[in-house]
Amino acid sequence: MKNLLFFFSFLLISNLGMAQMTMPAHIKEKMTYPVLDFAPWVGVVPISNAVMPYDPSLTYKIAIDVYGSLKDSTKIHEPFTEIARTYNLFIANGVPADKIKIAAVIHGGLSKAVVNNEAYRKKYGVDNPTLLALQELKKVGVEFYLCGQSMSFLQILQEDVTPEVKVALSAKTTFVALDQMGYSFLDVSGN
Repeated sequence: MKNLLFFFSFLLISNLGMAQMTMPAHIKEKMTYPVLDFAPWVGVVPISNAVMPYDPSLTYKIAIDVYGSLKDSTKIHEPFTEIARTYNLFIANGVPADKIKIAAVIHGGLSKAVVNNEAYRKKYGVDNPTLLALQELKKVGVEFYLCGQSMSFLQILQEDVTPEVKVALSAKTTFVALDQMGYSFLDVSGN
């Protein structure tokens, strides 16, 4: 488990660095988009003879921690592109879609990213760019849970939450429940 956490931490640090820069040509020409392609950094680079190939005896259950602040109200918020990249990475590794179970738990300032377009436009004056990511991720089976505590602290009304997202009591109780169901924890926010 330690090695898995180290691996995912390494991926997170590398991915956060990538998210802040323009994609270099040498990567752009190799990037593939196995399923999701709504943003440049959701792609993956094929790797020949990689270890840890798909194990058909496993269902890959991932509880993704999504938190942070809204840095730019006009762009898809980075943790949501990382959820898509995670999904694409498993598909690229040969994992069938029905063997991938992703639960994204949203809390803190990023709770503001999952409001419907009307509420987002009222607050930021622009359409909610993250709605596209939520809709595309929902189509491939990603489940979204919003921390009810964060929602309350930030004064987000339940009727303003986009229909792709379910409201949970809290992020903490949701992570514990997902852990008990066999989900592995993955932090893609890095804030």
